[in-house]
Parts: sequence; structure tokens; C-alpha cells
Amino acid sequence: MCSSFPKSLAFTALLLAAGSVEARDLRVCADPNNLPFSNEAREGLENKIVALIAEELGADLHYTWWAQRRGFLRNTLKAEACDLVPGLPANLEGVRTTAPYYRSTYVFVTRADGPEVASYSDPVLREKKIGVHLVGDDGSNTPPAHALARRGVIDNVRGYMVYGDYGEPNPPARILTSLAQGEIDVAIVWGPLGGYFATRQAVPLKVTPVRPSFDGPQLPMVFDISMAVRKEDDALRQEVDAALTRRRTDVDAILAAYGVPRVDGTVKHAGGTP
Repeated sequence: MCSSFPKSLAFTALLLAAGSVEARDLRVCADPNNLPFSNEAREGLENKIVALIAEELGADLHYTWWAQRRGFLRNTLKAEACDLVPGLPANLEGVRTTAPYYRSTYVFVTRADGPEVASYSDPVLREKKIGVHLVGDDGSNTPPAHALARRGVIDNVRGYMVYGDYGEPNPPARILTSLAQGEIDVAIVWGPLGGYFATRQAVPLKVTPVRPSFDGPQLPMVFDISMAVRKEDDALRQEVDAALTRRRTDVDAILAAYGVPRVDGTVKHAGGTP
């Protein structure tokens, strides 16, 4: 056994050199224009984490790019255009998700000289111009929009479509540009977006996790983030889980470098408040 092992390695090397053993492919679907998460230049945090997984699996990484709007999963993962989608809520219906690799929260973002906001019930939110992301008019708006509406904070709220103008870079970031330019006084956005773009504006911005973390049992502000495969692909899910576990330190370093506010006990942030 011992004497034959080197021979088998040499034989495998010859096969690889001759092209007789095909390299494995890892097919991923992601948005080509959505920093800090992903873009076509592979500059996003999800691009970096997926690259770690491909390395662990010994796979060649291939992307299918699709705007992450309504119908995204139907037209990508479920249509078998790819096998893995990063950056989705844990336990999402209709797919099989990995164990979460981070937990983040919605955040209040203000200019450095702007108001201090302690919670959704802070009276300052009735006095200042508030920006929130909107999804549509069918009741599927973001948690901050619902939290403000249930408190009657409506007239001073400005909505920014989360999908935005796709002809511009990173459409969801428009709300933070408006904040920096003084068009609004407070932006309430998903934490990774706020943490990343807060350090990339012309003026300093502050990032503060929203309170409460759960605005009633049906309105969480904190979410676990996972990757998704098709329901029948449990073997791939297990492989991705194992890869994420092995590269935990590297994943945490990537999240910190992108300024992701963490609420899972690993709070590392380079530009704002965890």
C-alpha cells in the first residue's frame, strides 16, 4: 500500500496534465451591479467569500449575472442556470440554505453633525427627513418602512426604491448619497450597505444599529445570512457548509474589511459603529 501510493499520485498528475480529469465547476448566480455584495468585476464581499468556497472545493468558478429583483431565484437557481446563490436570508422558503455565515441588522445612518437616533420611537424621527428603501406598493416594503408607518411617521419619510435606476452603479446606494448631500437627515438601511458606503461619501457618516432589534414578533430588524442551493442539492449544501466552517477566519476578515455591522458576537467594523 505504501509503495503504490506515490505511483497513484503520479498517475493522477499525468491524467490532470493530459486533460483526462475534468476540473469541477462551481456555478454561481449573483447581481452584476450591487456593491457591497457583488458586481461583475467580482469586487463584492459575496464574490470574495464565494471565491474561498471554490478554492476549498477545488472548483472553477463560473458566474451567471442577473439583477437581484423580483423573479431572481426563479430565473436563476430554480431555472438551473447555477447551483449556488450567496447572500440570502437563512431558511428562505423554496430553497435549501446553508448555516448562516453572518448576522447583521438594519442601521440608522446620519451625517456626523446630524441627529442622534436611539430607536424607532425616538421623537427626532418625527422632526427630521427620513429616507427608507421601498420595494413596492403591495405590502412587501422593507422592515424600516413598516416600523415607521406603524408609529405614524409618514409625512416626513422619503422612499427610495431598493431596485433603483439600474443604469447607475449600485442603485440601492442612492439613499446614502442623498444623505451625504443633505437631502435627508437620517437613512435607515440594511447594515452591510450602510457600513460599506458610509465610508465612501464626501462627508463623514455615522452608523448605528436600529432599536429594537425585533419590532414585534413579525417584524425583525436582524437577519441571518446564508447561501442557497436547490432543495434536492443537499450534498452541495453540506460541502459549502464545510468550506465556510474551514474558512471562518477568512470570511470574518472579509466582512470586517467591507464594514459589515455584526450582531452575532463577531463585531469588527472599520468605518462606523458595529
